[in-house]
Amino acid sequence: MPETGLDNPALRTDTVSMPVPATQPLAELPASLRASMLLRCLAIQGSWNYEILVGNGMGFCVEPALRRLPGGIDGPPYREALARQAVYFNAHPYLASLAVGALARAELEQVPPARIERFRTALCGPLGSLGDRLVWAAWLPACSLVALLLFGFGWSPPAVILGFLVLYNVGHLGLRDWGLRAGWKHGLRVATAMGHPVLQHGPRYIGRVSAVLGGMALPLAVHRAIGGQEPLSPIPMGVAVATPVLAVLLVRLQGRAEGWRVVLLLLAAFVLYSVVR
Repeated sequence: MPETGLDNPALRTDTVSMPVPATQPLAELPASLRASMLLRCLAIQGSWNYEILVGNGMGFCVEPALRRLPGGIDGPPYREALARQAVYFNAHPYLASLAVGALARAELEQVPPARIERFRTALCGPLGSLGDRLVWAAWLPACSLVALLLFGFGWSPPAVILGFLVLYNVGHLGLRDWGLRAGWKHGLRVATAMGHPVLQHGPRYIGRVSAVLGGMALPLAVHRAIGGQEPLSPIPMGVAVATPVLAVLLVRLQGRAEGWRVVLLLLAAFVLYSVVR
């Protein structure tokens, strides 16, 4: 399994040297604060630079919560916390909301600054790894293949683009919102949220679905690109269905049948069908 950093001591809550502060749990994340922080998360890369990466963006996203510290925006706790949150940070931009929620809660619970800094540093690796695997390597390719399939089914280019944008953004906005709520809920115990089945096993299952989508989308898209009509006619649909089935068959028959023989058999079947037809 790819390294996710969940075994990092700074993310564990059973570490003797770093006990959880004895403070009363905060109430549920208020709707107005959640909306403000979530909207800011959409611009977390707006001040990206090579020195601190998304550090300024993190400070920008956490800032609405810091206003609730004693003394408000004119108090020393606010200024110190904002300075602490606007330093180097590197994570996947969609999963950074998980850190935003957790760090906002830690600051409002007035966790010792040294512990917040260690915790903040420890979040970078896991959030980057999990986000890259789930979004860039799984969700984005899957949405692209769905768009290709829509094109093969005869959708117009604007409709294909719209379909892709709707599907992709439903996933990415949902991930950001879940991350913010989960980070706030778990606080310093955010490793529990990073163990969510979607984050840990989602890339594998999305990859399998993408393989099937690719097998169906490519023949239909090529059929339309070369000027073929009626994508739902027997030949293109037969190829679209047979391609992923063949891929699964080759995997199942690995070691028991050579791939070229299976492919040759299928080609012979298609030739026979075209002759008889």
